[in-house]
Amino acid sequence: MAARRPGFPRTVIEFQRRFSTDEACELYLAECRWPDGFRCPRCGNEKAWALPARRLRECTACHYQASTTAGTILHRTRTPLLVWFWAAFLMIIDKRGVSALGIQRQLGIARYETAWMILHKLRRATVNLERTRLTGEVEVDETWVGGYQPGGEGRTRKGRRAALVVMALEVGNGYPERLRARLVPDDTSASLVGFVKDVVEPGSVVITDGFQSYRALAAAGYTHRRIVEGSGDAFTNPVPHLHQAIGNLKAWLNGTHRGVTRRHLAVYLDEFVFRHNRRLNLAAAFQTLLGLGTGRGPTTYDTITGAKDLPKVAFTPSKKVARVASMSGATATNDTPEALGASSEQGASGTTARQTGR
Repeated sequence: MAARRPGFPRTVIEFQRRFSTDEACELYLAECRWPDGFRCPRCGNEKAWALPARRLRECTACHYQASTTAGTILHRTRTPLLVWFWAAFLMIIDKRGVSALGIQRQLGIARYETAWMILHKLRRATVNLERTRLTGEVEVDETWVGGYQPGGEGRTRKGRRAALVVMALEVGNGYPERLRARLVPDDTSASLVGFVKDVVEPGSVVITDGFQSYRALAAAGYTHRRIVEGSGDAFTNPVPHLHQAIGNLKAWLNGTHRGVTRRHLAVYLDEFVFRHNRRLNLAAAFQTLLGLGTGRGPTTYDTITGAKDLPKVAFTPSKKVARVASMSGATATNDTPEALGASSEQGASGTTARQTGR
């Protein structure tokens, strides 16, 4: 017998009706945890008393208490489940996403830092640890993420404060499909082709512009389609679908968040990639954010504010081989709010959010 899966609201009105109380949210978690009905993990009994206020189910036979939030990012949270559910829903329902100041206002959260922390915990649930590599035709390009800097146009790297991001987009039947993105220290072959090796299946067709660093793709086992852009009337866009995704990324960072810090940029990239890849399946996106069925637990306050679980990319202003600092030791260079034009979406620890002009 196929497992029964709880339905998911398709509109804001349906969501409001379905999840109007903490008890309704707890019931949804129980339905996701036991889609075929409760079964005690200790004795196998199929009957239980519901203790929604404590987010528990107590077995009627052995009295074992099973948590409905165990193995999710909601475990032991003191924030109402209703707030978590709405924050996750607002993050996926609109292609523009939502900022910490936005959910603070919409959900009536007293402190900005609480709203900021909720969104960052949700962002850390967006990466599927078992995701497969891209296949078929894949467009690859790199882009600078950061505010305007005089004299920093093109591929100039000396004194550049912006962060370098490389992205890969799977294209099928002329439509964009799965996306991947990563911060890299420089635009050398070691960084760019190394990224492709990690996220694209060997034998795939990789489409790039004429940049020299991509020439090593053929030797790495890919069919490399190198298209020189040209200029003027002869201009050709080699990766049109990916360029649209890059434009959406920058519009989202600058529009919704008014910029972010270099320290936390990696997790914003994860969110952008996640919402792109799950844009056609909101139910799966919602359950993934809450950690349902993934066994992903909550991330601690110190880990999030210090970005201790994110890769520290040391920017390399020369043409030497890239270096990536270890996650436990080095810190990112130019790691200041001004480096990426950040304002409102800054860290919750030791930084006051600028809540004006939003």
